[in-house]
Amino acid sequence: MRRRWQILCIATPLFAAVEGTVINATTGQQQANVLVSLVQPGEGGMKPVGAAKSAADGSFKVEKDPSGMALLQGIHQGVIYTLMLQPGAPTTGLKLQVYDSAKNPDAARLGQRMILVQPGPEGLNVTETLLFNNATNTTFSDPANGSLRFFVPAAAGGKVKVSVSGPGGVPIEREAEKTRQANVYKVDYPLKPGETRFDLAYDLPRTSPQKLEGRLMYPLAPTRLVAPRGVTIAGEGVVALGEEPQTKASIFDIKKPDFAVTIEGEGSLREPGGAPSETEESGPGIQQIPPRLYDRLYWVLGLAVAILGIGFALLYRSGAGSEAAGTGAGKQPRA
Repeated sequence: MRRRWQILCIATPLFAAVEGTVINATTGQQQANVLVSLVQPGEGGMKPVGAAKSAADGSFKVEKDPSGMALLQGIHQGVIYTLMLQPGAPTTGLKLQVYDSAKNPDAARLGQRMILVQPGPEGLNVTETLLFNNATNTTFSDPANGSLRFFVPAAAGGKVKVSVSGPGGVPIEREAEKTRQANVYKVDYPLKPGETRFDLAYDLPRTSPQKLEGRLMYPLAPTRLVAPRGVTIAGEGVVALGEEPQTKASIFDIKKPDFAVTIEGEGSLREPGGAPSETEESGPGIQQIPPRLYDRLYWVLGLAVAILGIGFALLYRSGAGSEAAGTGAGKQPRA
């Protein structure tokens, strides 16, 4: 009998619950009434395996063994916040951080936009990267109007792929929704404190000459147009800034909110035979990006970001200094 009791005592910690406190980082206080879910990989993706609601002092306890990789997810004011639980890590004394939500668009500002064009024999591939920075302690959330609005030429037929990476997160696929404005789309994705990156990709049919028209929904943010080596670009309000030293890609500054450029030549920044990047698992209710769908997108955007990192000195030495002096600290109007 004594031996059975010893075995039971040893085995009990293996079935420990998940316990912790929900902290509201906006107020600095414990947050009550947050639905906390424990989710783990299963057939068809991540699935909830247990849940609890935080008490008046913010404490919660999920009566479930989180063996293996798991996520804690808390829903506060309609926004999901996550905490990753590594296998073998402590499951007590956890701190799940949430933020209050606000609809003030000034809470998250677009800091940089880059448009990469890659003309080929079948048409023009366009990928865009937009980096938002939320320097406040609130989450910008506006489901009705979306946190991002962007223009896609009518020739794309409304077929645009969108992936989003929140602060410290992994890329997830998001749907682009039509707005009442012609060829303007929106994405509903809360912008949490920190940096959020949107990646867009679409194709245009081949024309002669090849053309691209666009509209800057956030005209005060620096916008760079990048073309592979051997591709030339011409258009009103498009100023050449030089070449990126390693890839020899041409970089341009777009000065007009509505622009149209003519593109000549063919080229790509994707390395021949390059393998696509693999994505990580996302939370429940969020569709994981199939790698085969984004094989070209991740290579292109990875190289494009390298251009931004390596060539920023060249970019801003040529154009951004005078631009910053002209625009000052004015607000970015919401489209």
